[in-house]
This record gives sequence, C-alpha cells and structure tokens, in this order.
Amino acid sequence: MSLPVSVQTGVQTGAEGPDTSSPREVVRGIGQRLRTGELGSLPIIGALIVIWAVFQALNPHFLSSDNLVNLTMQSASTGVIALGVVLVLLVGHIDLSVGSVCGLSAALVAVGSVQLGWPVAVAVLVALAVGVVVGVLYGILATRLRLPSFVFTLAGLLVIAGLQLKVLGPTGSVNLPFESWLVRTVQQGFLPPAVAYALVIAVVVAYGAALVAERARRGRAGLPVSAPVAIVTRVALIGVALLATVAYLQTNRGLGVAFALFLGLVAVVDILLRRTRWGRGVHAVGGSVESARRAGVPVRRTYISVFVACSTLAALGGVLAVGRLSAANQGTGGGDLYLTAIAAAVIGGTSLFGGRGTAWSALWGVLIIHSINSGLTLLNMGASERYVITGIVLALAVTIDTLARRNRTA
Repeated sequence: MSLPVSVQTGVQTGAEGPDTSSPREVVRGIGQRLRTGELGSLPIIGALIVIWAVFQALNPHFLSSDNLVNLTMQSASTGVIALGVVLVLLVGHIDLSVGSVCGLSAALVAVGSVQLGWPVAVAVLVALAVGVVVGVLYGILATRLRLPSFVFTLAGLLVIAGLQLKVLGPTGSVNLPFESWLVRTVQQGFLPPAVAYALVIAVVVAYGAALVAERARRGRAGLPVSAPVAIVTRVALIGVALLATVAYLQTNRGLGVAFALFLGLVAVVDILLRRTRWGRGVHAVGGSVESARRAGVPVRRTYISVFVACSTLAALGGVLAVGRLSAANQGTGGGDLYLTAIAAAVIGGTSLFGGRGTAWSALWGVLIIHSINSGLTLLNMGASERYVITGIVLALAVTIDTLARRNRTA
C-alpha cells in the first residue's frame, strides 16, 4: 500500500513511513548525497579548512591577516583563468592554451602601452579582443570541423606562445611604469572598509532574496521546499562568515580590488549558469549533446560562447598578471599556469566529464592550490613538494568525481 506524500514538504505522512527527520535518516541522506557527488561545495570547503588547520599548526603565521591578504592577491589572476576553464569543462571540452592566451594578453598590454604609446585602457581592450577572437576560432573548429578540443587548443598553445615571443621582441621583457593606473590598481588597490562591508551586505541580501524566490518558485510548481528556518540559518551563516572574513582582512590591508573583481565575476557567472537559458543550455550540452539538441538548445552557439568566455577570461587574467608584476616577459603565462588553472577547476568540483560544476569551483580550487603553495613556502619547501602534493590532491578530486559519476549512472 502506497503512503500519502505531502506535496509541499516531500515527507511521507503515513504512520508507517520512515521519519526522515531522525538523526539516522539525516546521516543516511548525507551519505547517499556524498556517494553521488551531490553535496555541492561542502566537501571542498571542508578540505580547505583541513589544509588551513594543518598549515596553521605547522606555522602560526599561515592564517595571519598579512599572509591571507597575500594569498588572495596571488589567487586573483589564476582564479579568473580557472573560471573560464570551468565553463569549457562544463560542456565536456578542455582548453590547454589559457596560459598562452594569458601571456599574449600581458605582452600586448605592456608593449602597447609602453612601446607604442597606447593609453592603457586601449591596450587592455585590444588584449581582451584578442581573447574573443581566439575563442571564436576555437568554437568554429569545435562545431564546424568537429576537431577534438585537446588537439586544437594544444596547437593554439604553441601558436599563441610564438606570437607572445614575437610581440615582446628581442628583449623578451617589457616593464610597466609604477605610475600606471593598472599597476597601482592591481598591486596596491584595496577596497575601503565601508565599500567592502557594503558589498558583503548586498551579497547577503541578494543571496537571501534568491533563496526566498527559489522557495516560492518550487512551491508554485508543487515541489518540496526548504523550511523558513533553514533559509534564515543559511543566510545567517553566510553573512557571519563573510563579515568575519572581511573584518579580519581589514586588520591588514583589506580586500584587494583584483580579488574583489574575481569574486564579482564568479558571482555573475554563477547567476548566468543557474538563472538563465544560456546557463541551462551549458549544463544540458555537458550532460548529453544529443538530448540538448533534441530539447532545442542551440548547441553550436553554446560551444562558441563558452570558448569565447574562456579565452576572454584568460586574457583578463593576463591583464591582472601584468598589473601585479608590472612587467610582461617570456615567462608570463608559461610554465604550469594552464595546468594550475585546470587543476583548480577540477579540484574545486567541476567534472572532467562535463555537465557538473559551478562557478564557485574556480574560487575553492584556486584557494586550495594557492593555500598549498603558501603553506609550503612558509615551511621552506620547494617546487618539488608543491608539485607532488598538488598532484595528489588533483588525483583524489578526479577519483571522487569518477566514483560519483559511476554511482549516478549505476
């Protein structure tokens, strides 16, 4: 005999039904969500807390406000690039050329503003326009010729790296003057306390309004809804966490403009992915291209749009990088930057198989990677230890993602 189900709460109301509010059922539900990878960002946040606790125990300076401010400043450029990688991974593709695009963008800004006499703003716009062009080209190769993204972005990595060397010229390095507004903004720009707190309040209010709107929408559709006390609790926890973080950073230099820009981009992309037709199309294409096509999703336009967004964000990462270093050279965007950006996206919770992940994956992933780098630096360990530990963390993230995907499809 089937038991009646409350449409509004989704809880069985029959006398013989299980008590889903009991501790045993709560633990069982959490375990099920953990096995299927449906706990969202909670495992990643938990891993970040563990990493911070370990490094703080090994070096009391790790969680000092000075070190955390430095950590956020170092994370901004890589985080912006990782955000673009998240979008490409969501549709089941990859972009190996983001580091080269970053380097070319930095070279264009430096050479254009210093050697060619362009206004810095014009040089920045040119660099971003190049990112758009690269993304459109990748989108065409993926949709018209149906080439594997691994192949054409690897080729793009080499071609764009060559263009970067060509732009920099024989010297291979161009310095920006410290008086440049770009250098001053990225290196020394911090939000005034009043502005930082106002932004936190605005974010908390917007988050609460989004939860209330989501509850009303689900209620009208006859779906299970969250209890009001749960919404209030979530908003309160987010508010306290953000206010405490900003207050602690304010004991030093505060919240950097570059990192605030990164956070703003994450929030905007998150809204686009969750609240717009384009965002739903991105997830649909990543889940199943054929099903998305049958549902009327413009697959080609979706592919092109994510490649354009990825390359443009990589170019913006180059702008932030040249501003932070006040120079562009042959090493800008090179080395393991593209691997770091991809690792950050995956460690943050974005699936390599497409269809699963959020914009916040870029934030959590880049914080984990730069926390490891910062902690090992404070312990006087070198690049070898950093590569080993980051590789282990990446392998664990991919393993968890693979197991969760297997459980969902079983």
